[in-house]
Amino acid sequence: MAEVKTLTHEEDILIEETGYDDHFHDHHHGDKYQSGFISNYIFSMDHKMIARQFLITGIFWAFIGAAMSIIFRLQLGFPESDFQWLKPILGKWIVVENGVGTLAPEFYYALVTMHGTILVFFVLTAGLSGTFSNLLIPLQLGARDMASPFLNMLSYWFFFLAGVVMFYSLFISTGPFSGGWTAYPPLSALPQASTGSGTGMTLWIVSLVLFVVSVLLGGINYVTTVLNLRTKGMTLWRMPLTIWAFFVTAILGILSFPVLASGFFMLTFDRALGTSFFLSEIFIEGQALERIGGSPVLYQHLFWFLGHPEVYIIILPAMGLVSEVLSVHARKPIFGYKAMVLSILAIGFLSFIVWAHHMFMSGVNPFISNFFVVFTLIIAVPSAVKVFNWITTIYGGNLRLNTPMLFAIGFVSMFISGGLTGIFLGNSAIDIQLHDTYFVVAHFHIVMGIAAFFGMFAGIYHWYPRMFGRFMNETLGKIHFWGTLVGAYAIFWPMHYIGMAGVPRRYYSFDTFDAFKHFGEMNQFITVAAIIVFALQVLFIVNFFYSIFKGKVQTTRNPWGATTLEWSSPIGGVHGNWEGKIPTVHRWAYDYNKDDREFVPQYIPMEEGEVAGEDVHV
Repeated sequence: MAEVKTLTHEEDILIEETGYDDHFHDHHHGDKYQSGFISNYIFSMDHKMIARQFLITGIFWAFIGAAMSIIFRLQLGFPESDFQWLKPILGKWIVVENGVGTLAPEFYYALVTMHGTILVFFVLTAGLSGTFSNLLIPLQLGARDMASPFLNMLSYWFFFLAGVVMFYSLFISTGPFSGGWTAYPPLSALPQASTGSGTGMTLWIVSLVLFVVSVLLGGINYVTTVLNLRTKGMTLWRMPLTIWAFFVTAILGILSFPVLASGFFMLTFDRALGTSFFLSEIFIEGQALERIGGSPVLYQHLFWFLGHPEVYIIILPAMGLVSEVLSVHARKPIFGYKAMVLSILAIGFLSFIVWAHHMFMSGVNPFISNFFVVFTLIIAVPSAVKVFNWITTIYGGNLRLNTPMLFAIGFVSMFISGGLTGIFLGNSAIDIQLHDTYFVVAHFHIVMGIAAFFGMFAGIYHWYPRMFGRFMNETLGKIHFWGTLVGAYAIFWPMHYIGMAGVPRRYYSFDTFDAFKHFGEMNQFITVAAIIVFALQVLFIVNFFYSIFKGKVQTTRNPWGATTLEWSSPIGGVHGNWEGKIPTVHRWAYDYNKDDREFVPQYIPMEEGEVAGEDVHV
């Protein structure tokens, strides 16, 4: 009841500003501005519905990608086991000999390849950025919709089409692409190189080119909306950190994804037209390939020029979501707002000049490597600034340890622990020893995979009422958090140890290696932990879809007591986000516990003699 009383004055001002009152406009709840199911829910041009489409499609792909990881973890943890029970699912890829079913080695590599591709692109790029950029950019900036709702709709459908092509590639007779998610030549450039290098690779390229189109359409929309459609009073320095993160992420995607597409086009020419961009001095079954003069290292440069900004395309939106969630649920202004903005900009810039730290073992001149070492270590500085500011925001706060807050704190934990191991890999001398070991797998899964998922989960639990008008179950949410936190560390911390022992990644089995087979029990432990964590994600999916229909109903516009504009929009949402006038912004986004007021929304006018929040807290 206290929360409703706190909101009364703010609601009065909001009704005065916008001319809209929930009590007299209940019939507007939901996006019923169009006619028909198809125009409402399928080919919708409303950014809120498109955000839901991105999210639900991302959840589907996350389940597929995670299930793949469980299958190949079973192979690594229990290589001597009988997997015939998987034959109804995997068909001919379970090979039965002497009554024992084993996973076909070529399919093992296909699973590893598709797991990486799906999680990096379809889940942590489209599912994370596509969902929250669409949902929050217009709502937090005070815009009716994206700059081009039609292009926004096309962005989702190009993503969906990319997913259809990728999904189809899983079922062709020769199997999906199996040359690694980075698609290095010659495995990717020669259809005859392996079973999965044929049609499966062709479909993989087609899918990701469609995906690049989706990213570009979305990115152009996000940048244009941020620059041109901010409401009155919403200066750049009053934007929430979520918007800064989405804005820089969109710029990174616009600048880097076309480079990846160019690499794919040249790869296609090598595969189909007899060119030699990436091929030279290749022998196939004892016969020399006629094409010479190309270099596979050129492909690596093109791929990682996208590949490293891609790390921040994934993690920056999570950073923005976590910054907002921590501030709201600590009931404190974000510490060092301008430093946080500048660190986002610095990360965006530096991400373009560190790509070759993935290539220390490719034959790059050691003096050139030193350049990338220096900037790789420098990029840790703005990341450290953000960590310091998050911890300082939490410190002394009146913490609400609900599910979104727990996942936000978990993100900070994962980002610190995973980021520290990146210092080792960023040093070329140490990377030579750790390259292509499980240490690398552990590092990037914690800092880029698990941390990004924690940011995504924090955002889903926090903005779920804004998307669906209901809350997710809090008890199930906390079980999901604690199990995932402990389980993720149980999976990936042991990998650091076996990586330092020299255990190489991507191996189908270690049974025949005297140097590595004694890690069998550790691999079993990791596999069991992975199965438990997977089960917890299924619990999350059940909670997510059950709560859409049966979750606790949102009864107030601003259930968290937040200051940003998305919580001033009517419950359930209306087309155009606000009926009547759009709220005017009078202050920054983080006025919490100011002048004896618990929180002051951005649309509340400044009182006489009041000092702007950004001047007080920055």
